[in-house]
Formats: sequence, C-alpha cells, structure tokens
Amino acid sequence: MAIEIPFKPYLIRAFYEWTVDNGQTPYIVAKPGAYARVPQQYVKDGHIVLDISSEATAGLHMDNEAISFKARFDGRSMDVYLPIENIAGIYPQELGPEEMMPFETSEPVRKPGSKEPEKSAKKPALKLVK
Repeated sequence: MAIEIPFKPYLIRAFYEWTVDNGQTPYIVAKPGAYARVPQQYVKDGHIVLDISSEATAGLHMDNEAISFKARFDGRSMDVYLPIENIAGIYPQELGPEEMMPFETSEPVRKPGSKEPEKSAKKPALKLVK
C-alpha cells in the first residue's frame, strides 16, 4: 500500500497563492515544537504568528513536509523552519485572524526528511475483531 500524502500542505499552498493573487499579506500561525526553528521571543500563548509574504521573507519554500524561509527579527537574519504538522492556520493579514483557515496541529512523528518513524512514535492501537 502506498503512503498517502496529506492534504494539508496543498491547502496551505493554495490559500497562500490565493492571498498573494488578491494583493494581500499571508500570515501563518504555528505551534512551535521539537523540530521547529522560530524566534522564541515571539511565541505567545504557545503559538507564533509570522508574515510569509515575499517582502518579509527570503527563499520561502513550502513543500509537503515543511515551510522554511529566512527572515529578519530584531535586525538579525534567521532561518525559520516549521514542519507542516505544526501549522495551525493561514490568513490574509488585511482580513484578520477571524478569516483564518484553521488546521489541526501535532508533533511530527519522525524527523523531517527522514523516512523512518521515531522509535518513540506509538503505533495505532487497532486490533482485528472477528
């Protein structure tokens, strides 16, 4: 059986493109986790809000595993990395967070870029009932 590719990264990219095509500024809301690299001083209430427009980022890359880019925080350049599982939503800044497309968040079960699950990852607790 082939591994199913999650739908979430496609929705994020589509909403990003729709926002940019409409001349608006895309913001993401994310929950930092073990594999995320974000400026911790901007994390509030367990989430961080980031402007991912071309004016605010350099080298923005969105794929099925993560969103990554360079941005300046307090005058310092930083590589930002967010696994897709950590993305809680995306919205146009001009419309506000009440227009956010929300997503479920979770901690990645494997290190991004790795094909093998982490040893601490639990397997589903399903059993065959006859």
